[in-house]
Amino acid sequence: MDFQLSDDQRALRAGIRELLAGRFGRDRMRAALDAGTDVDRSVWGELGAAGFFALRLPESEGGVGLGLPESVLLFEEAGRALLPGPLAASHLAAGAVKGAAEGRTVVAVLEEGRPVAHLGAADALIALVAGEVRVLEGAALRALVRGAARPVRSLDPLTPLHRVTAPAALGDPLPGADAARFRREGVLLAAAEQLGSAARTTEMAVQHARGREQFGSPIGAFQAVKHLCAQMLVRAELARGAVYAAAVTADPVETAGAKLLADEAAVRNARDCLQVHGGMGFTWEADVHLHLKRAWLRAGQWLTAAEAEETLAADLC
Repeated sequence: MDFQLSDDQRALRAGIRELLAGRFGRDRMRAALDAGTDVDRSVWGELGAAGFFALRLPESEGGVGLGLPESVLLFEEAGRALLPGPLAASHLAAGAVKGAAEGRTVVAVLEEGRPVAHLGAADALIALVAGEVRVLEGAALRALVRGAARPVRSLDPLTPLHRVTAPAALGDPLPGADAARFRREGVLLAAAEQLGSAARTTEMAVQHARGREQFGSPIGAFQAVKHLCAQMLVRAELARGAVYAAAVTADPVETAGAKLLADEAAVRNARDCLQVHGGMGFTWEADVHLHLKRAWLRAGQWLTAAEAEETLAADLC
């Protein structure tokens, strides 16, 4: 059985990478960081026009008609580019929440008490309550933000957090929506973003190791640095295999395993990339710390390591 990407899938990945490089390259990312802008509406509008959010909608509904494996490729590229915003919830809400396919921002509340990212920029909110998927928007959402949401300090400067102190079950149920599937696919898309970040920090470490010289030689010639870079590559590729497989099978246990491996790859690769960069990696001007902060934060979203381990352990019983 051939699990290599098809030509169409490779073209899709190349296309979204080119789009993000042109619309959310390093300069724009840094400008958003300086301005404290977590959702760039113009970028989101262009992503909507390009089919990022409507990728899995049928063509009869204005979508592209592709599947979960193709969505994973898009989210991997978003993770590489450090694109902020509630990408997974907005993507999963396309077709269910009006305007989500075109770039309206949708955030997800998985359970009361867990911090919600990008709530201040949300056009709609989806809450998973008692097996139901409920939607809150308009005046009701604005009232919730004003009266029942409190800011929480965030590790990532491009991911503001709020804690919702009142139940988010005030919206209308989505007929036929599957809460378990929504959560499972959100976990996988978050894992894909972690995979993209892990791959990008590997590239950053190798590039720096080739260009930085000590004692008259590139530091990449030193065995300790070689080992770090090799371990980073192994972690990223192991996570890639798990994420791609879970996208094909859509199995809950495999999805949990993929998230666990992708979280580990993203966090440990960012830390090793800092090690390769030395003191320069800790500076504000370098992007390495941004990958580490985003990886730490994303590891606690959708599915934590403890929750993933419980899922895997239960499957062994």
